[in-house]
Formats: sequence, C-alpha cells, structure tokens
Amino acid sequence: MFTGIIQAKGSIREVSSSNEGARLKINSNELNLLDSKVGDSIAVDGVCLTATEVADNWFSADISNETMSCTTFSKLTQGQNVNLEKSLRLNQGIDGHLVSGHVDGVGAVNSIDKDGESIRIKIEVQSDIVKYIAKKGSICVNGVSLTVNSVENNIFDVNIVPHTFSVTTLGELKLNSIVNLEIDQVARYVERLLTLKDHR
Repeated sequence: MFTGIIQAKGSIREVSSSNEGARLKINSNELNLLDSKVGDSIAVDGVCLTATEVADNWFSADISNETMSCTTFSKLTQGQNVNLEKSLRLNQGIDGHLVSGHVDGVGAVNSIDKDGESIRIKIEVQSDIVKYIAKKGSICVNGVSLTVNSVENNIFDVNIVPHTFSVTTLGELKLNSIVNLEIDQVARYVERLLTLKDHR
C-alpha cells in the first residue's frame, strides 16, 4: 500500500525489453534506499513494483507484459524522470489517500492552465474508467494523490499546487502526455457490492 505522497523523483537508468516484458533499472536520486531490500515494494509513477536488486542509489524491477499493456511503461525511455514512493509502513501517517499501486488505465492530458497560484490540468479518460471518478473524490495520477475538481463527459480536472508541481513529474506534463491512473479503492468495492446485490 502507498499514500500517493511522492518521496522523490527518480530517473530511468536502463530499460531492457524481452518477450516476457521488461526489466527497469531506476536511479533513486534523493530517495533513501538504506532501509530497502530485495522484495520490497516501490511505486514508480504509481505502479507497484517489486525490487529485484537494490544498490545505494538505484534499484531494478521486472515488468510483466500485462503491466506494460495497461500503463505508460511501454513508452519509458532512458533518462526519463519518474515519481517514486516506498510502501506504507504501519507507523506512518497517511497524508494522501490509500493507494494500491494497481493502475486501472491511462489518460491523456487535455489542457494545462494557470489557475491562481496553482495549475489546473484536465485529463481525458476512457468511459470504462471515468464512471469511477467523482467530484471531490480522490484520484492517483502518476502516483500522486489528487482531489478531483469536476468531471464532465470523459474529462476530469485537478489542481496542482506549486510544491507538488515542482517536486513531482506532474510539472513536466505537456498536452497529450499519457499518465497512469488509479481510481479510489472505495469505488471498486462499491461496484463489487452492487454487482453482487444485483445477482441475488
């Protein structure tokens, strides 16, 4: 589990692709890996990955074809910055919202506009995802916990405060950039309960 509060921006050190998926080596940069070990979970742009190697300033992880198909990972390039968050500890507070690191799909940046001191970003999503997104609900964009301002048709928008804009990769987004999305877990369970009720 994660909180959607990014701890550091890392960068892609190496991408090795194969028929089985891919292997990433990721520079941890300011993320302290001294208490991390092989088998630990680290979210990379909102995707929960299992560390297969851990060094002082980088770690590696294997990516399945399934993950490649439903995230932005098929487009990762060497040197690209990524958001990093180590898994939630039991003694750690939750400043964002509960995030599983299981990406539901991707969206495309529709517009980026100045809104007072913050930046308003509109993201277009597929209809099978937008039904889970609610005004003032939580959404995870590239691993960042955000509050939804509004939803209209297949587009929702969020406001990014200057601090988040500067310390995450959201500040690097451009028009048509593709982002990883994870819906609020509550929406998943509500749908499941309603589905079971309908089948009684």
